[in-house]
Amino acid sequence: MSDSKNIYDAWDAYSDEHTDLDGWPHDDHAYGTRQRQRDADTAEAFETVRAGARHLLATAEAQLRTMPTSAVQHRWAYQLGHLRAAVDLLDALHEQWVHTRDSLLADAPPGTPPFDEALAEYHAESWSYLDDWATHGHVLVEIHAAAQHTPSPLAPPPAKAPTPGRPARVRR
Repeated sequence: MSDSKNIYDAWDAYSDEHTDLDGWPHDDHAYGTRQRQRDADTAEAFETVRAGARHLLATAEAQLRTMPTSAVQHRWAYQLGHLRAAVDLLDALHEQWVHTRDSLLADAPPGTPPFDEALAEYHAESWSYLDDWATHGHVLVEIHAAAQHTPSPLAPPPAKAPTPGRPARVRR
Protein backbone atom coordinates (compact mmCIF):
# COMPACT_ATOMS: atom_id res chain seq x y z
CA MET A 1 0.00 0.00 0.00
CA SER A 2 2.88 2.37 0.66
CA ASP A 3 4.21 1.63 -2.85
CA SER A 4 0.86 2.69 -4.27
CA LYS A 5 0.93 5.88 -2.21
CA ASN A 6 4.41 6.68 -3.52
CA ILE A 7 3.21 6.05 -7.09
CA TYR A 8 0.16 8.24 -6.51
CA ASP A 9 2.25 11.04 -4.96
CA ALA A 10 4.71 10.91 -7.87
CA TRP A 11 1.78 11.05 -10.29
CA ASP A 12 0.31 14.08 -8.52
CA ALA A 13 3.65 15.86 -8.72
CA TYR A 14 4.02 14.99 -12.42
CA SER A 15 0.45 15.98 -13.21
CA ASP A 16 0.76 19.29 -11.37
CA GLU A 17 3.93 20.14 -13.28
CA HIS A 18 2.73 19.01 -16.72
CA THR A 19 -0.78 20.44 -16.87
CA ASP A 20 -2.21 23.92 -17.09
CA LEU A 21 -4.36 25.51 -14.42
CA ASP A 22 -7.46 23.81 -15.83
CA GLY A 23 -5.82 20.36 -15.67
CA TRP A 24 -5.16 20.00 -19.39
CA PRO A 25 -1.80 18.36 -20.27
CA HIS A 26 0.85 20.48 -21.97
CA ASP A 27 1.84 17.44 -24.08
CA ASP A 28 -0.93 14.85 -24.54
CA HIS A 29 1.43 12.12 -25.74
CA ALA A 30 3.95 12.49 -22.90
CA TYR A 31 1.15 12.77 -20.34
CA GLY A 32 -0.56 9.65 -21.71
CA THR A 33 2.71 7.72 -21.65
CA ARG A 34 3.34 8.70 -18.04
CA GLN A 35 -0.25 7.87 -17.13
CA ARG A 36 0.13 4.36 -18.64
CA GLN A 37 3.32 3.92 -16.59
CA ARG A 38 1.47 4.99 -13.43
CA ASP A 39 -1.28 2.46 -14.18
CA ALA A 40 1.24 -0.36 -14.78
CA ASP A 41 3.25 0.52 -11.66
CA THR A 42 0.11 0.58 -9.52
CA ALA A 43 -1.01 -2.80 -10.88
CA GLU A 44 2.43 -4.26 -10.15
CA ALA A 45 2.39 -2.89 -6.60
CA PHE A 46 -1.01 -4.50 -5.96
CA GLU A 47 0.22 -7.93 -7.06
CA THR A 48 1.87 -8.38 -3.65
CA VAL A 49 -1.59 -7.98 -2.06
CA ARG A 50 -3.84 -9.58 -4.68
CA ALA A 51 -3.54 -13.22 -3.58
CA GLY A 52 -4.39 -12.43 0.03
CA ALA A 53 -6.80 -9.51 -0.47
CA ARG A 54 -9.96 -11.50 0.25
CA HIS A 55 -8.36 -13.12 3.30
CA LEU A 56 -7.29 -9.72 4.61
CA LEU A 57 -10.83 -8.40 4.16
CA ALA A 58 -12.39 -11.45 5.84
CA THR A 59 -9.98 -11.15 8.77
CA ALA A 60 -10.73 -7.45 9.23
CA GLU A 61 -14.48 -8.10 9.02
CA ALA A 62 -14.19 -10.87 11.63
CA GLN A 63 -12.14 -8.60 13.89
CA LEU A 64 -14.78 -5.86 13.59
CA ARG A 65 -17.53 -8.27 14.66
CA THR A 66 -15.66 -9.14 17.87
CA MET A 67 -14.73 -5.59 18.88
CA PRO A 68 -16.85 -3.51 21.24
CA THR A 69 -18.78 -0.79 19.42
CA SER A 70 -16.85 1.88 21.31
CA ALA A 71 -13.60 0.70 19.69
CA VAL A 72 -14.95 0.77 16.13
CA GLN A 73 -14.71 3.79 13.86
CA HIS A 74 -17.84 4.21 11.72
CA ARG A 75 -15.85 4.67 8.50
CA TRP A 76 -14.27 1.22 8.77
CA ALA A 77 -17.31 -0.70 7.53
CA TYR A 78 -17.67 1.69 4.61
CA GLN A 79 -13.98 1.40 3.74
CA LEU A 80 -14.06 -2.41 3.91
CA GLY A 81 -17.10 -2.42 1.64
CA HIS A 82 -15.27 -0.14 -0.77
CA LEU A 83 -12.23 -2.47 -0.75
CA ARG A 84 -14.42 -5.56 -1.26
CA ALA A 85 -16.21 -3.96 -4.22
CA ALA A 86 -12.87 -2.91 -5.69
CA VAL A 87 -11.38 -6.40 -5.42
CA ASP A 88 -14.53 -7.89 -6.99
CA LEU A 89 -14.20 -5.52 -9.95
CA LEU A 90 -10.45 -6.11 -10.17
CA ASP A 91 -11.05 -9.86 -10.34
CA ALA A 92 -13.62 -9.38 -13.12
CA LEU A 93 -11.22 -7.14 -15.06
CA HIS A 94 -8.44 -9.67 -14.57
CA GLU A 95 -10.62 -12.42 -16.03
CA GLN A 96 -11.36 -10.18 -19.03
CA TRP A 97 -7.64 -9.47 -19.42
CA VAL A 98 -6.78 -13.19 -19.37
CA HIS A 99 -9.45 -13.83 -22.01
CA THR A 100 -8.16 -10.94 -24.13
CA ARG A 101 -4.54 -12.03 -23.73
CA ASP A 102 -5.37 -15.61 -24.66
CA SER A 103 -7.28 -14.46 -27.74
CA LEU A 104 -4.34 -12.46 -29.13
CA LEU A 105 -2.64 -13.96 -32.14
CA ALA A 106 0.56 -15.92 -31.60
CA ASP A 107 2.51 -13.13 -33.30
CA ALA A 108 1.39 -10.67 -30.59
CA PRO A 109 3.64 -11.49 -27.61
CA PRO A 110 4.57 -8.95 -24.93
CA GLY A 111 6.42 -6.04 -26.45
CA THR A 112 4.27 -5.88 -29.58
CA PRO A 113 1.69 -3.13 -30.08
CA PRO A 114 -1.40 -5.39 -29.92
CA PHE A 115 -0.30 -6.96 -26.61
CA ASP A 116 1.00 -3.76 -25.05
CA GLU A 117 -2.13 -1.78 -26.02
CA ALA A 118 -4.42 -4.46 -24.58
CA LEU A 119 -2.36 -4.58 -21.38
CA ALA A 120 -2.37 -0.77 -21.10
CA GLU A 121 -6.17 -0.78 -21.49
CA TYR A 122 -6.48 -3.41 -18.75
CA HIS A 123 -4.26 -1.36 -16.44
CA ALA A 124 -6.20 1.83 -17.21
CA GLU A 125 -9.53 0.15 -16.44
CA SER A 126 -8.09 -1.27 -13.21
CA TRP A 127 -6.43 1.90 -11.98
CA SER A 128 -9.34 3.50 -10.13
CA TYR A 129 -10.00 0.25 -8.20
CA LEU A 130 -6.29 -0.08 -7.42
CA ASP A 131 -6.39 3.53 -6.28
CA ASP A 132 -9.24 2.57 -3.92
CA TRP A 133 -6.89 0.03 -2.33
CA ALA A 134 -4.13 2.62 -2.09
CA THR A 135 -6.55 5.11 -0.55
CA HIS A 136 -8.46 2.84 1.84
CA GLY A 137 -6.14 -0.14 2.36
CA HIS A 138 -4.73 1.35 5.56
CA VAL A 139 -8.04 0.48 7.23
CA LEU A 140 -6.89 -3.15 7.41
CA VAL A 141 -3.94 -2.13 9.58
CA GLU A 142 -6.10 0.22 11.68
CA ILE A 143 -8.63 -2.52 12.41
CA HIS A 144 -5.92 -5.02 13.25
CA ALA A 145 -4.23 -2.55 15.62
CA ALA A 146 -7.53 -1.77 17.33
CA ALA A 147 -8.34 -5.47 17.63
CA GLN A 148 -4.99 -6.08 19.33
CA HIS A 149 -5.91 -3.54 22.01
CA THR A 150 -9.41 -4.76 22.77
CA PRO A 151 -10.35 -7.87 24.71
CA SER A 152 -11.45 -10.72 22.51
CA PRO A 153 -14.48 -12.86 23.29
CA LEU A 154 -12.80 -15.65 21.33
CA ALA A 155 -10.09 -16.44 23.86
CA PRO A 156 -9.54 -15.49 27.49
CA PRO A 157 -6.42 -13.55 28.36
CA PRO A 158 -3.43 -15.83 28.95
CA ALA A 159 -2.94 -16.97 32.54
CA LYS A 160 0.32 -16.13 34.23
CA ALA A 161 2.77 -18.98 33.95
CA PRO A 162 4.18 -20.27 37.25
CA THR A 163 7.66 -19.09 38.11
CA PRO A 164 10.23 -21.67 36.96
CA GLY A 165 11.36 -23.94 39.76
CA ARG A 166 8.20 -23.47 41.79
CA PRO A 167 5.26 -25.76 41.45
CA ALA A 168 2.00 -24.13 40.50
CA ARG A 169 -0.35 -23.55 43.40
CA VAL A 170 -3.61 -25.35 43.24
CA ARG A 171 -6.56 -23.66 44.86
CA ARG A 172 -9.03 -25.83 46.68
